[in-house]
Amino acid sequence: MRVRLTAAVALSALLGLTACGGGDAGDSDGPVSLRMTTWSANEAHLALFNEIAEEYKKANPNVTEIKFDPIPFENYTTTLTTQIAGGNPPDLAWIFENSAPDFVSSGALVALDDTLKGTDGYAFDELTPAATKLWQDEGKLYAYPFSTSPFGVFVNTDLFEKAGRETPAELIAAGRWTWDSAVAAAAAVNAETGKAGLVIRDFDYKGWDNLSTVWTGWGAQAWSEDGRTCGFDQQPMVDAMTFLHKAIFTDKALPAPGTTADFFAGDAGMTITQISRASLLADQKFGWDLVPLPAGPNGDYAVIGQGGMGVLRKGDNAKVAADFLAFLTNPTNSAKLAQFFPPPRQSQLTAETLAKTNPLLKPEQLQSVVIDGISSGVVKPSHTGQAEISQAVRAALDPLWQPGADVRTVLTGVCTQIKPLLDR
Repeated sequence: MRVRLTAAVALSALLGLTACGGGDAGDSDGPVSLRMTTWSANEAHLALFNEIAEEYKKANPNVTEIKFDPIPFENYTTTLTTQIAGGNPPDLAWIFENSAPDFVSSGALVALDDTLKGTDGYAFDELTPAATKLWQDEGKLYAYPFSTSPFGVFVNTDLFEKAGRETPAELIAAGRWTWDSAVAAAAAVNAETGKAGLVIRDFDYKGWDNLSTVWTGWGAQAWSEDGRTCGFDQQPMVDAMTFLHKAIFTDKALPAPGTTADFFAGDAGMTITQISRASLLADQKFGWDLVPLPAGPNGDYAVIGQGGMGVLRKGDNAKVAADFLAFLTNPTNSAKLAQFFPPPRQSQLTAETLAKTNPLLKPEQLQSVVIDGISSGVVKPSHTGQAEISQAVRAALDPLWQPGADVRTVLTGVCTQIKPLLDR
């Protein structure tokens, strides 16, 4: 309950920023130091960010420091909003798709349109409408969607060979890459090798929105498109969660609560995550592959996670921060970032272009997982008041993660808990 209240209070403070008065922070005439929060502490990601920052500083000597400040994924948004509420906002922030409605609607961010459109060679019109939609309010863009990344399935082909199972690539070729076959294969990997079968990365029985990578295959939704009707108690969600519960507790295809397994350390046959994690495979010794999500009863589908880069209005150097963001995301640097983060620029969304900066991935993998996924995928759940809703869903789902759970009763309880929050 303490965590829930902390998140809710922090978000309330964030949403109250506009009411507190004041406009964009004035920039100092002296040396400028910028700080950007990010959820990733990946060395390759930070090295690229710092490389681009050094180029910017050379052209802008008044900017003496650009610091990228990693915050752990598990409590990223809570920590960020607490910093803002506490009067220590970063100049720029990496924002998750699930908190985009709160940040965009709150007045906490600087509108970027004028800066980006006024930057020579920026090609603002190249940004795809599908990528920018979540980050807009009344026609203004409040964060740059630097990463529009579909989820895929990374596969340890060595473990599949040891288990004597067809690989997902072979199942795809045979037209049998479905959730039924995926769970059967994952269960076999666990039984034959002692390793985990399938890991939904960043879920760990806490990050429930990552389960949208599964339930979307049943046509399920956390809530309706207008955000007012709970979807957890609807039949598609009941069917999807019943399937998942069986996969965990009966088939042993996924690690049970309290058990962890790192695919990238060779401890699992498959993991669901985004291509930005591919860099973790650079020095691995096992064979691996990347394939799309399995088909569900509703057919083929894709789920997208988005990351936005925004400038905080209450930062000390909002104008300089916006200028740096324009440099960081211009066409040249967007192509560099595409090594990890699929770009929103239409001209760069080709297998040939992405392959230049993604040497670990084959063009066919980039096409089937990334490009096709972006064209057809749905974004992970997001809603205003997301922090409080997310904590309520997590708490209400806790009874589901035990062998004898009554799935329908638990999911009905989720809706009971979040309906008042959806109605706000």
